[in-house]
Amino acid sequence: MIFKRSKNSELNKEDEKAGNKQIRETANKDILFITYVFVMLFAALISYVAYFAAVKSDSVINNAYNSKRAELLAKKVIRGEILSRDGEVLARTVNEDGTEIREYPYGTLFAHSVGFFTQGSMGVESIANFTLLKSDDPIGLRLGNDLNGIKNRGDNVTTTFDIELQKTADLALGNRKGAVLVLDVRSGEILAMVSKPDFDPGRIDEIWEAVNADTENSPLLNRTTQGLYPPGSTFKIVTALEFMKEYPEAIDDYEFDCNGSFENEDVKISCYHGQKHGHLDLRSSFARSCNSSFANITSGLDRERFNTTCNELLFDSKLPSPFSYKKSYVDLRPDTGIGEVVQAGIGQGKTMLTPIHMAMITSAIANNGILMKPMVIKTVKNAGGNIVRRYEPQEYGRLVSEDNAAVLRSLMREVVVNGTGSKLLGTQGYEAAGKTGSAEYSKNKSMSHAWFTGFAPYDDPKVAVTVIVEGAGTGGDVAAPVARSVFDAWYANAH
Repeated sequence: MIFKRSKNSELNKEDEKAGNKQIRETANKDILFITYVFVMLFAALISYVAYFAAVKSDSVINNAYNSKRAELLAKKVIRGEILSRDGEVLARTVNEDGTEIREYPYGTLFAHSVGFFTQGSMGVESIANFTLLKSDDPIGLRLGNDLNGIKNRGDNVTTTFDIELQKTADLALGNRKGAVLVLDVRSGEILAMVSKPDFDPGRIDEIWEAVNADTENSPLLNRTTQGLYPPGSTFKIVTALEFMKEYPEAIDDYEFDCNGSFENEDVKISCYHGQKHGHLDLRSSFARSCNSSFANITSGLDRERFNTTCNELLFDSKLPSPFSYKKSYVDLRPDTGIGEVVQAGIGQGKTMLTPIHMAMITSAIANNGILMKPMVIKTVKNAGGNIVRRYEPQEYGRLVSEDNAAVLRSLMREVVVNGTGSKLLGTQGYEAAGKTGSAEYSKNKSMSHAWFTGFAPYDDPKVAVTVIVEGAGTGGDVAAPVARSVFDAWYANAH
């Protein structure tokens, strides 16, 4: 018997084949999609590992919370040395009668910058904690030491610190409370960092209870990075920048008659000690640090745009600081009263910032508007002197346009030539520029912190110096001479 295949049967098989093909195609697409997803995830993982190794590994490895790991490493490795930029020892471990002692040859000079690693940690001792406890000596040497029960020597860290600049800044600040920070504007290297009052890190275990309980002087506070101060007239750099951005055509046309005070509605701003500055333009307002003129300028600024400029200058933001720091802030919210806004424009009221932040702003202006990330470690070498890791300068980004940076530099030079920074006139071999500040900090209006921030040489900026002296008076009389001493020492070393 012969069976004839029906037409319907043939159609059903064709439909089945088509269906199977569609299923296979769909399955292949799903497999391909899943493959792409896994490839992308794997690529992302590899990218993150590379990023972590290049950027984040040091900060995570050296995190203070890894204290248990540090204790384990310390049993096998002798903590490495911390060196100045020219190779002088700033911290080292010596063996005295079988006991390892951490020595700081310069005593109090690098108290906050080099720091300590017992009783918590501070400074480079904290930043490079595990680097100093890691040995990159040849593996054969390390294995031999391990087999013989001999501790390996940790890697040595070469910093950016210049001993002569550190000595000069320390001596110029004297026994007064305050801070001095010196930056290389082109590389971001921290050349000197002084905070007073200080302490002897070599005796930290012995004096810990006393210095920790001293709330009046706060010797453990690194004032360069964690001291928050009203900036006073140094903030007029920021206000002048915003004025230039909003009214570029008015830079040369601005005029104001100062009779010693400014009044707007219920707001009254007085010049320092009621001084009457007379007829002013923008340059003379800035050079002579006229509060009344800058209150007038601030009252005409767009608050939202002003706040944006402050954010661009890293207020209320993370700072690219190698050391722990406090955030600077300024109150320019939409509901902030006009009185507070005008106070902010002259660096008073609720406005607060750290010396390192002020130094970053100054450094960016000196470097054509571009901020280089502050750095404190140049190289890591093993105990045999071979370089294990080298750190190169890194650009953080543009804070100020090149044109506005140029105008600000000229305004800051005017401060020295015809204004409150005259103590920096007559320098030998270079010209300096900057801005002084006298920041009120209490109800006693006669009391003020003395500020100076500036750079040199004016025509080819290389170094920025920021100084604050607590409760010392005017920036021009007190802080500017400190900066001059540092500039002089820098120029002498550079030539």
